[in-house]
Amino acid sequence: MGDKKRLAGIGGIAVLCLVLLSGAALLEQWRNRQTETDPGYGPAAKSLVTTFKGDARTSRAFTWYSEDPESPGVLQLAQGSDAELLEKGDVQSIEADSSVIEVGEGRENGVHKVEVTGLNPGTDYVYRVGDGTEGGWSKPGVFTTEGEGEDSFTFLNVTDSQGASEADFALWGETLDRAFAVFPDAKWILHNGDLTEDPEDEAGWDAFFVNAATWINRIPLMPVTGNHDEVDKESARFTSHFNLPDNGAGKSAAGTTYSFDYGNAHIVVLNTESKIKTQTDWLRQDLRNTAKAWKIVAIHRPAYGGNMYEKIADWIDVFDEFGVDLVLQGHNHEYSRSFPLKDGEIVPEGEGTVYATTNASGAKFNDKKEDQFYHAVHFQNGKQMFAGITVSGTTLTYRAYDVEGQLLDEFALRH
Repeated sequence: MGDKKRLAGIGGIAVLCLVLLSGAALLEQWRNRQTETDPGYGPAAKSLVTTFKGDARTSRAFTWYSEDPESPGVLQLAQGSDAELLEKGDVQSIEADSSVIEVGEGRENGVHKVEVTGLNPGTDYVYRVGDGTEGGWSKPGVFTTEGEGEDSFTFLNVTDSQGASEADFALWGETLDRAFAVFPDAKWILHNGDLTEDPEDEAGWDAFFVNAATWINRIPLMPVTGNHDEVDKESARFTSHFNLPDNGAGKSAAGTTYSFDYGNAHIVVLNTESKIKTQTDWLRQDLRNTAKAWKIVAIHRPAYGGNMYEKIADWIDVFDEFGVDLVLQGHNHEYSRSFPLKDGEIVPEGEGTVYATTNASGAKFNDKKEDQFYHAVHFQNGKQMFAGITVSGTTLTYRAYDVEGQLLDEFALRH
């Protein structure tokens, strides 16, 4: 794993204030851009979200719903950031892979998924989705592909937006807004599960996507399956909302386990809700096959959080075997960060894996659990939180903030 070192006290109040002010200005700038602020949700295009599916340098994936289950799905795309290109430029039209899903008693919606390939690295693209009719388009959105050789980048980590009301999901939206104010250049979002309270409640999904709409029509949202996303081993409503890599464990539902690369990092997403043992061999093979310098794993129920989920003990052995750098977790609705761990023990910096749980990004908080031997940091502040994780060459820096923009924890790893 090389020489990893945890750095404390990085930066200072002046630097933090400068970051927050510049980030807030950029946030306001984005909100004032019609192509970014409102994806134009309507009956032909709602719950629009972009994700990675293939090579982040040359492809991008999209999912949206339509209220009419028989509605066709079309994505139009042009190189550049000017929305007018969609009217008069060199436009590519792609027919969506469409299906029908039940969203309530006697109600069905259309599900539309597109993966665009053959894109240029580090390039802006403007797009819109809908049914192809004059009034059936979303407003244009702009996304940027990963740059060639992009070994310095930041991504956001959030978890447990888990709402049941509009007010709950407004808090989730405010958390994302603050996260992008602090980390305006974040390239993607990793959500550690429990996106909504009840996956069968489509109004909850509507509120989840609407309150994040400023960001997720251009910034990929990569989800982990939580116990409120897969219930009784059923995850179809959850996975229908995302177009995710299809390289996961063979016996797991497609979209509940997968891996992807960005820059010099390899990210593995596991499902703690079902097929746990059958994921172990896939996890081992997936980590064996990567040559990326940084290995990051995302799970919902924690290996080392406020408490431990003993059913995934075999995964921890694989993390140790392949030198996973960081495991991001959810579920406990409190903040925790471990010392470096290996073989179930605290080890010197540079010899183990750090496990972090970034509280919650929604309305629900749990009482702080008892401190455990592995806790380096452990608290309950009763505020929505997020983390920005920056990978830059041989250094990974993790910074956790509350929704008010207060820096509450930070550490760094070095290779």
